[in-house]
Amino acid sequence: MAMSTLAEDLALLYPSCADEVGAALDAVLARHAEALRPDGRRRTWTQRDAILITYADSLSAPGQAPLATLADILPRLTDGTIPTVHLLPFYPWTSDDGFSVVDYLAVDPAVGTWHDVAHLRRQVELMFDAVINHVSASSPWFAGFLADDEHRDWFLVVDEDADTSSIVRPRTLPLLTGFDTARGREHVWTTFSADQVDLNYAEPAVLLAVLDVVLTYVRRGASVIRLDAVTYLWKELGTSGVHLPQTHAVIRVLRAALDAVAPDVTLITETNVPHAENVSYFGDGHDEAQLVYNFALPPLVLHSFVAGDASALSAWAAGLTTPSQETSFFNFLASHDGVGVRGAEGILAAADLTALADRVHAHGGHVSYRAVEDGERVPYELNINYFDALSDPAGDEPLATQVARFLTAQSIMATLPGVPGIYLHSLLGSRGWPAGVALTGANRSINREKLDRDTLLAELSHPDGRRARVLRGYQRLLRVRSGQAAFDPRASAAVIDLGPGAFALLRGSGPEAVLAVHNVTAEPLPLPAAGHDLLTDAEVAAVPPFGTVWLNGGAPWAAS
Repeated sequence: MAMSTLAEDLALLYPSCADEVGAALDAVLARHAEALRPDGRRRTWTQRDAILITYADSLSAPGQAPLATLADILPRLTDGTIPTVHLLPFYPWTSDDGFSVVDYLAVDPAVGTWHDVAHLRRQVELMFDAVINHVSASSPWFAGFLADDEHRDWFLVVDEDADTSSIVRPRTLPLLTGFDTARGREHVWTTFSADQVDLNYAEPAVLLAVLDVVLTYVRRGASVIRLDAVTYLWKELGTSGVHLPQTHAVIRVLRAALDAVAPDVTLITETNVPHAENVSYFGDGHDEAQLVYNFALPPLVLHSFVAGDASALSAWAAGLTTPSQETSFFNFLASHDGVGVRGAEGILAAADLTALADRVHAHGGHVSYRAVEDGERVPYELNINYFDALSDPAGDEPLATQVARFLTAQSIMATLPGVPGIYLHSLLGSRGWPAGVALTGANRSINREKLDRDTLLAELSHPDGRRARVLRGYQRLLRVRSGQAAFDPRASAAVIDLGPGAFALLRGSGPEAVLAVHNVTAEPLPLPAAGHDLLTDAEVAAVPPFGTVWLNGGAPWAAS
């Protein structure tokens, strides 16, 4: 551990007691190091890596814990092509589908037990969610705050008349929520909802408790730790409340702790903000997150197909860099949330973002808003299944065209430098779940349908059905990708200009290079010369409408 840097970060966070906090932190590390027994090896992400994103209970079967069902069906769904699973919060919770955690260190009995988690870990590596910006208002920590016990300073009390206008809001809900405490009525900082009460990291005990949670997750089998909503971690009136220096210091402390006792564990930050701000969570390339969610990608890919023009995507991708070989983007198109549009701010014009919102409404989705200055509401997230965003569920377009467009979008994500993140409903070619929105009243439910295992397997048994076509195509894409060194996250990448209707990316160099060409239009795209397509194992002279080709030996194409 870089002790001088750690000391500097603790001094920034806790100037009056940095030495004491450092000693307490060392004690936490010592307690876990004995069990973890670090050997100093660090993880290297390669072209063989991909991460499946799923809720623990996205799949169910009668008489079986959902975690056990997931373990049973996973080989059928991935066929060995996805070696890591991101389990969305599987702890006891009260709202927001798991992101209002009651007990960080327990498994929700409705999904299984720690034994089930361990069983899954024997099949695949696991990413755990560290939902450390806030806890449930029903959590023991907050109950202690209300009762005025040792948790009294673990949450931030603010005068209800305080000026909070400078604080960036991800929602249109009030920032402060009133609670009756042993001290009387108090207003507490709640960034996301009244049931999600923000932790106060200005209290050293909070950082130490959270570090203990993170290291416990590692001991329970996590090889990747996702820091949820970390943008808002440090609270301070009179500031924007996002990306504060103290927030980055907390991340550096967590990274230093992991490097000391679990150097093979990867830290990933989830920060739905404009791209230029998002990449700040790489730090200097060695001291913060190794992986950062690539939030600009989903809206840019969607825009390319809506406009039939990949120019904006190509211009942005041409400038994609990370600060070191240790860092990579976590590339994704869909997740349990909607399509965040903040990542594309400053890249797409306001009119383009409006066109995406209109598209989502026309295809049966919803748009979530956030509050900005003067109370104005602006789009924050497009709540729609990504298949539906690309293809109108009420339309009469041939299924083959819809599947081709969807898989081409996924190929764009999979060929960019980084690690692919694949939402379960994307892998399965799911449509949206409007009945879920009606059931819960939450826009995000449209992409969170729970599936019955036997019904799903029956649907997959029809080779010409949507689910089977998408799954088969996705498995093929990932299988080919894993065998090409050109798709290693550290391999070179160059955007090749084949016209606005194409997104063409040259990965790698020499005989191992691959040129991935994606046609975002409804017309065939002639290639400058014929080449061998790795995906179909055939010679091709053009890219079909909404199609994809991966041409091996990409070097000659760079000059075309």
